[in-house]
Amino acid sequence: MMKVTRLTLRPGVHLTAVQTKKFKSSVLAAHFLTPLSAQDAARNALVPMVLRRGTAEHPDLETLSAALDELYGGSLEPVVRKKGEAQCVGFVGSFLDDAYTLEGERVLEPAAELLAEVLLRPYTQDGAFCPDYTRQEKDNLIDRIRAQVNDKRQYAQLRVVAEMCGDEPFGVDRLGSEESARAIDAQGLWTQYQRLLGEAQVELYYCGSAELERVQAAFAPLVDGLPAEGTRQTVARPAKKKAPRPPRRVEERLDVTQGKLSMGFRTNTDAWDEQYPALTLANAIYGGTTTSKLFMNVREKLSLCYYASSGLMKYKDVMLVSSGVEFDKVGQAEGEILSQLYKCQTGDFSDDELEWARRSVVSTLLTTLDTQSRLEDYWLGQAAAGLEEGPDQLADRVERVTREQVVTAAQDLTLDTVYFLKGRE
Repeated sequence: MMKVTRLTLRPGVHLTAVQTKKFKSSVLAAHFLTPLSAQDAARNALVPMVLRRGTAEHPDLETLSAALDELYGGSLEPVVRKKGEAQCVGFVGSFLDDAYTLEGERVLEPAAELLAEVLLRPYTQDGAFCPDYTRQEKDNLIDRIRAQVNDKRQYAQLRVVAEMCGDEPFGVDRLGSEESARAIDAQGLWTQYQRLLGEAQVELYYCGSAELERVQAAFAPLVDGLPAEGTRQTVARPAKKKAPRPPRRVEERLDVTQGKLSMGFRTNTDAWDEQYPALTLANAIYGGTTTSKLFMNVREKLSLCYYASSGLMKYKDVMLVSSGVEFDKVGQAEGEILSQLYKCQTGDFSDDELEWARRSVVSTLLTTLDTQSRLEDYWLGQAAAGLEEGPDQLADRVERVTREQVVTAAQDLTLDTVYFLKGRE
C-alpha cells in the first residue's frame, strides 16, 4: 500500500510525502526549482556542490561524512536536474528507515535536521562561501561540462536539443556553459544562493514508513529557516513550437569513428495534454522499445544503424531519435528512420506491435513504484509541472488508449532538426 500526499507548507514551499512500508530505507530530498536561463544555470548548478562541502557545524567533508555515518551510514548527495524548462538543484538523501533500526531509534528527525543544516547553514568565510571550496567545485563543474563530449551518443542528444531549442529555455544545459561557470566567484555564488533561498520554488520529498504528521514536523526546521518575505517564482508550462520548414540541418566534426545521427521532432503534446498517454504508445511502437520499428527494421533487418531509438521529453513537446551510423550510410539511415515514422502515422503496425508497446510502457511505469530513486525523480518532475498524477494512474490511462489515438498522436510528430556528428576529414 502506497499513499501519496502533497501539501503546501507555505506559499511556494511544498511537500510530497510517499508513505509506504515497501522499502528498508527512507528518502528525503529538498530542491530549489527555478526557470532555466543561460545566465544563471551554471551558478545554480554549483550551489549544491559547494553546500555539500561543509556546514557551520560540520565545516568539511570529513566531519559531514562522519555525521552521516552516525545515521546508519546515510547518504546526502547534491543533484542537478532539468524537468521541462525548470532547473532543479538540491539534495537527495537516503537513510535507514526507522522500522529497521537496531533499537527503535528515530533516524527521520536527525536526517531531516542534517538536510536543513546543509541547505541553510553553510560553512562561510567573510560572509560568503569559502573561496577554496568555490574554486575547487567550480573546477569540478567545468570538468563535468567538458566531459559531456566524451559520451558521443549523449553529446549528440545535447547538441540537437541546443540547436532545436536555441531560442527557448529548454535549450539551456542543466549544468550551464563553461564560459558562465568560469566567471563564478564566491561572492557572486553567495548572492545567487540567497536568491534561491528567497525566490525559488521549494520542493521537499519524503518516501518511507513514517506517518505524515511526523514527516511534517521533521521538515519544520527547514521550512522555518527559509526566508518568509517575498513571492516565490513558479515555473511556467513550456510554450509549444512549430517545426521549421525545411528542417534545420547541423553537422559537426570530431575525432569519431562512428557517426551520430540525432533527430529532433516536435510532438505538439506534453505531459499536461490528455493525449499524452497515446503519445507514449506512439513513441514505444516507433523507437522506444526493443520491439519497436526502429530497432527491428532500421537496426536489425536493414543493419543501417548500430543503435536506433526514440525518446520523449515528457515536460516539453520534443521527441528525440538517437542513432549510430556509418558516415556513408547517414542519408539512407535518415530516410529509413522517417519511413518507419510514416508507418506509425498511417497505422501500418500490427495489433501485436501495439500490445507489445502497451505492455512495455505500463511495465516501466509500474516498475517506478518499486524503485525509490525513480519514484523520487518521477515526483520531482510532477512537482515541477504542477501535476499530481501517479505512475499507476498514468498506466491506467495508457491501458485505455486506442489504435486510432496512437495514429493521431503519431501524425503530430514533425521533424524539426537533424544533427549529424561525423569524423574529421
